[in-house]
Amino acid sequence: MKAEASWDDYAYFGAIAAAGGLMRAADATGVSAATLSRRMRAFEAALGRRLFQHGAAGYALTADGRALWDKVGRMQGVAGEIAQWRAATTGPVCVRITAGTWTALHLVQCLQDYWQPDADWVPEFVHCDVAMDLARREVDIGIRNTRPDQPWLARRQMGWVEYAAYAAAPEVTGWIGPAYDTGDTPSARWIRAMHGAKIVTKANTPHLTCALAQAGVGRTVLPTFMGDRMPGLVRVSDLIAELRSPQWLVSHQDARHEPPIRAALVALAGVLDPQAG
Repeated sequence: MKAEASWDDYAYFGAIAAAGGLMRAADATGVSAATLSRRMRAFEAALGRRLFQHGAAGYALTADGRALWDKVGRMQGVAGEIAQWRAATTGPVCVRITAGTWTALHLVQCLQDYWQPDADWVPEFVHCDVAMDLARREVDIGIRNTRPDQPWLARRQMGWVEYAAYAAAPEVTGWIGPAYDTGDTPSARWIRAMHGAKIVTKANTPHLTCALAQAGVGRTVLPTFMGDRMPGLVRVSDLIAELRSPQWLVSHQDARHEPPIRAALVALAGVLDPQAG
């Protein structure tokens, strides 16, 4: 059975077809030529069709490539029509936002600092343990800890997130570990690797883990922007250098120009990285 091609591959194909070569497509998308080359080889294998003639003329389209380029062009046209339809709506526009557990909670708790009910956009917070699809507009804005490389995503780094260990008191030495069905996060891997022998209990959600820590059962790891103001917890370690991670504000390349989403991006940037403004 052939592997299913992803939506990203169609965008990569379209970028190369429009540019006529890997290097110009790399400049246009911000994705390396090596990555584009690798993805197109896999894309052709998944489709079972040769899309490009590789040679001195660059990435010239085959007959199958020209047929697909025509279809991809129509897809892009429909995407533009959808964007215009969304822009034509009246009243506040719902902007769907997804983030990790603690970032999302932080944004909810300080909502009044960056949004008011008379704004032309309404925030809708979407909880999900995996990165939701910005290309298909499942969400409008994502806040992520890894740099996205999809060509249709606009991204801006919002500084760094620091992590430390927290407990009800310094005397607490045991650790709260991740349950078997917990997402494989960097902090979960770090606890298992560094303190696996000291795990006294486990939980499968960040909120349960935090409640156990507040009850004095064990230590846990939290981002400092949340842990330092969490009731009943104190910092019991230095910053954990291995867990320091960038924070990226991400949106669809085209959607970011829509006024409500642009307003939401500006507002979120102000609260996520206030010193950048």
